[in-house]
Order: sequence, then structure tokens, then C-alpha cells
Amino acid sequence: MVTILRHREPKPGESRTMRYEGRETGGPVSLFLVDAAPGQGAGLHVHPYPETWVVKRGEAEFIVGDETARAAPGDIVIAPAGVPHRFTNVGEDRLELVCIHPSDRILQTLV
Repeated sequence: MVTILRHREPKPGESRTMRYEGRETGGPVSLFLVDAAPGQGAGLHVHPYPETWVVKRGEAEFIVGDETARAAPGDIVIAPAGVPHRFTNVGEDRLELVCIHPSDRILQTLV
């Protein structure tokens, strides 16, 4: 059986980031589809599993533990399990990322 979660344009004032947890449809993976304005991003947080980002559009700065790196469209960035990390849109355009969580639910602790 195929499940399709249709895209919906956000209402004014709503976040443009979409959150999906696999357990909602019986899947083993969860993700965020991030659409962030310049200067926006995620606060410092940690997961009990690795997180993988795929940069689709824009430029992001990632802080993973003590390391800082920039990524552009087509780049893939991985943060190890248990290491605090965050990202920020450092470009002039919107940032689009896919944030992959290898878990049927997103387990995230703010640091």
C-alpha cells in the first residue's frame, strides 16, 4: 500500500518546515523538510542517533561538537549520535534541507 503525504502551503505566520515521524505511517525513518529564511536555523540540540542533512538549496553553517563547516546544494552532512549540533542559514536566499533521523520518531534534546 502506498502512502502519500501531500505538500500543503503554510498559512501566514506558520513555520515553513515540515516534520514527519515514521511511526505515523509505520515507517522506520523520520525527517524534517526545512525551509528557513536567512539567519534562521535550529538551536543547539542532540540525538541518541546520527543525523544526516541533505542541502537542497542555499548555504548552511553547521556546528557539530567543536567543528564548524559550511555546506551548499548537493552536500551531505552527518552529525554523530550524542554530539550537540545546530545549523544556520548563512546565505542570502532561503535554505532548504532534508534532515534525516534514523528512528520512527524524532528524539531530540535541546542543549
